[in-house]
Amino acid sequence: MNKKITRDILSGMYIASTIDSACVVDTVLQVSSTDPPLFSVCINKNNYTNQKIKEHKKLAISILGMNTKGDIIKTFGFHSSRDINKFENYDYLEVDGIKILKDVVGYMILEVLDIVDTETHNIFIGKLIKMERFTDDLPMSYQYYQEHKEELIEIETENGKKAWVCTVCGYVYYGELVPDDFVCPICRYPKDVFELGE
Repeated sequence: MNKKITRDILSGMYIASTIDSACVVDTVLQVSSTDPPLFSVCINKNNYTNQKIKEHKKLAISILGMNTKGDIIKTFGFHSSRDINKFENYDYLEVDGIKILKDVVGYMILEVLDIVDTETHNIFIGKLIKMERFTDDLPMSYQYYQEHKEELIEIETENGKKAWVCTVCGYVYYGELVPDDFVCPICRYPKDVFELGE
């Protein structure tokens, strides 16, 4: 399926974080202008951050800016918090026990009020309880990310190995071929969604 038209839907790039986990998302939407406003955040059920949000009922949404470094997107988007401490090499602060990068436009803390179940994802409906803006940097759009993906997340080869990229989440597998029984450790899709990186 050609996804070009879906990439024309206006959306931004964010980091969703909760206690012990964080991931890149592009599915944040304000769903009410009540006081306080409500937001929806959609996250794959196989994502570790999904599991942790269900446990803690609270999450932070950090807004990535046009000047956000590509290594932040690679660290928070292409690795699992099951395996690494994503915040280890970055400056961050903690709000309500949730780590938030300092190198972002700003953040919102949401208290989860409801969870909508779909076939592959959960939609978390959250009430805004805290927020702060750090910079006047323009937010990064999903469209900008797609158009500048290669320079933002330049794929580095390891010892001449081939780099196979998951077309769903961007995880990179290094090796001559992706094994038949391989499952992406981030989004849990099979080898069929991997393409050879250029």
